[in-house]
Amino acid sequence: MTDPAPKPGDGRTGGILANAPYRVASVTLVANDLAKVARFYQDVIGLASISQEPSLVRLGVGATVVLSLRADPDARPWSQGEAGLFHTAFLLPTRADLGAWLRHAEEAGITLTGAADHLVSEAVYLTDPEGNGIEIYVDRPDPAWQWTEDGSVVMRNARLDHAGLVAAADQPWAGMPAGSRVGHVHLQVGDLDATERFYAGLLGFDIMCRYPGALFLGSGGYHHQLAGNIWNSQGAPVRADGTTGLAEITLVADDDISESVRSRFRDAGLPLIEDGETLVLRDPWGTSLRLAPKP
Repeated sequence: MTDPAPKPGDGRTGGILANAPYRVASVTLVANDLAKVARFYQDVIGLASISQEPSLVRLGVGATVVLSLRADPDARPWSQGEAGLFHTAFLLPTRADLGAWLRHAEEAGITLTGAADHLVSEAVYLTDPEGNGIEIYVDRPDPAWQWTEDGSVVMRNARLDHAGLVAAADQPWAGMPAGSRVGHVHLQVGDLDATERFYAGLLGFDIMCRYPGALFLGSGGYHHQLAGNIWNSQGAPVRADGTTGLAEITLVADDDISESVRSRFRDAGLPLIEDGETLVLRDPWGTSLRLAPKP
């Protein structure tokens, strides 16, 4: 039985994310064909070019970097059965924005790999030219979210109201609008218990939902900022270096969070690199995480 009473919020998930102890700041990917992948994220996804170097392109919204692309023409293509990225999820501010993007995708002949109403959000899915998963989504206002008696948020895979979203578009797509961000990152992992020990036990994320083969983690009452699943990767070992795909996730956190993480890693005898005020960690499958202070 679900509890229709929402957790505290201002009625807009932007407020929840703005005040959450953690936020996903950006994602870094390694690409064989940097120019092709960068062009896709600009032309199809709608990110703006912020800086370009021969081997590094930074893309974002306004002046804020949300995606960095590193060139490595010799990198081995990442395999779908390995640990790594399931998708990077770009959160749009309004339902009209998602409708405008859907119109843009239809007009451009973009192939979607999926679409769903998750109750807390409406989402569509696709992949970039090198197979990296992408979600583009909009949240429902947080008072509409449902919660179980044990405090888990209710999420489902229901049919998306595609026509309603397109009808909600009130202007043509002109790129990611102000306020767009990386809302969450969904990972492929080898083991859910190890995922929980690392991301909840060591980093301090809250477990927001347990789903068959997947674990959803968040902070500040948000439905999830990180997730891990074993749908394609159960038992996967540490990823080898020198592959395409996910290279790093940058998180920003409140100062007390960073101090707690530093203390837990030291107590556990786990490796931790301190780069000024930024902590550099690796999860059980070798994914690099940069934990930086909030700006």
